[in-house]
Amino acid sequence: MIALAAEMAHAAAGLERTPYGNTQDGRAVDVYTMTNDRGLRVRFLSYGGVITEIVVPDRTGRLDNIVLGLSNLREYETLSAHYGAITGRYANRIAGAQFTLNGQTYHLIANNGANTLHGGPNALDKQVWDVSPAQVQDGVAATLTYVSKDGEQNFPGTLTTHVTYTLTNDNALQIDYQATTDKDTVVNFTNHSYFNLAGNGSGPVADQMLLVNADRYTPSGPDLIPTGQIAPVEGTPLDFRQMMPIGARLNSAFPQMVNAHGYDHNFVLNQPAGAPITFAARAYDPRTGRVVDCFTTEPGLQVYTSNFLNGSVVGSSGTTYRQTEAFTLETQHFPDSPNKPNFPSTELKQGQTFRSTTLFRFATDAPLPPLPR
Repeated sequence: MIALAAEMAHAAAGLERTPYGNTQDGRAVDVYTMTNDRGLRVRFLSYGGVITEIVVPDRTGRLDNIVLGLSNLREYETLSAHYGAITGRYANRIAGAQFTLNGQTYHLIANNGANTLHGGPNALDKQVWDVSPAQVQDGVAATLTYVSKDGEQNFPGTLTTHVTYTLTNDNALQIDYQATTDKDTVVNFTNHSYFNLAGNGSGPVADQMLLVNADRYTPSGPDLIPTGQIAPVEGTPLDFRQMMPIGARLNSAFPQMVNAHGYDHNFVLNQPAGAPITFAARAYDPRTGRVVDCFTTEPGLQVYTSNFLNGSVVGSSGTTYRQTEAFTLETQHFPDSPNKPNFPSTELKQGQTFRSTTLFRFATDAPLPPLPR
C-alpha cells in the first residue's frame, strides 16, 4: 500500500494533454490523461479515441494497466485489431458489405472476407477526433467529436458524433455516445478495449472469471454473421449466468465455439422494462482481486477472447499478444441488424439523436462488491 499511496500523492486529479505524434498524412495527435481523486488513471488518444491505459490497483494496492495497448501511433494506424478504439459507424459485422435502407441498397467496403467489420478499413477508429474538456460534478471528463461526411466508407448521411469519457471519483469510466445525421443512416458504436485484469501482457485470461447477464445470444455461421436466430444460452458453453472461468469451456467442440475459434459472440442482455441502464457483466481476476462491472443502455454485449491475436504484435507491455490473453466487453446493438429485421433497429433518422451510455466500474475483492441487480 505504501507504493500505491506514493503514486497517488503524485497523481494530480484532472485532464492533461501531451503531444503524441503525427499521423502518416501529417495530422497532429495528442494523448490525454484523466486522473481521479483516488489516483485511478485513464489515458486515451485523439486518434480513434483509443484508450491506451486504464491503471487500477489490485487487492494489495499494486497499480497495473489492465488494457492491451500498442507502442506508438504508427502501429495504431496500421494494425487492424481496433485496440481500445471508438468503433463505428457500425461496430461488428454487416453481411455481404451491404444493406438496404428506404429502398436504396448501400454497398460498403468489405474488410472481413465478403463482409464489413467495424465500419470498414478507414472508419472512426482511424480518424483524428477533436477533444475538449467537459465539466462534471464528481470526476474528470473530455468530449471527443468527429464529423463523418456523407458517403464516408460508403455510409449515407453526414454523421456528427460526440463521445464523452468520464472518469468518476468512485472509480468508474463512463462512455456516453451521441450522434445526429442529415440523412437516414444506420449506426452502432462500441469501445473495443481488450481487458486483462491481471495486467497488460500478463498472459492468458483463462482463469479469470466472467458473468454475463444474458439468457440468450445470437448464433452465427462460420463467417460470424448472425443467422437471425435468438437462442438460449442454457446447455451451451455460452452460459455465463453464474461466474465461470473464461477458459473452462474455451476448447469446447460446440459448433459456435469452433466457428469463432473461442468466444466471439453477441449476448442478448436481460433488460428490465423501463430500467435506465442495465447490468451487463462482471469480470473478476482471483489472482489480483481486480473486478470490473459493466453497465449499459445497449441491448447486446460482444464477448471476444482475442482469438485472432497470434503473437505477431509486440504490445506496449513489451511482450507479444496471443490468443486468449484478453477479453472484450463490447456493448452494442446486434451484428448485421440492418439485414435482420427481427433484431433491434440500428436506423438513425434525420432529425433524431442517438444516445447510448456504457459504464465500467472498477473495484477489488477487498471487499468484493455485491453483485448488481
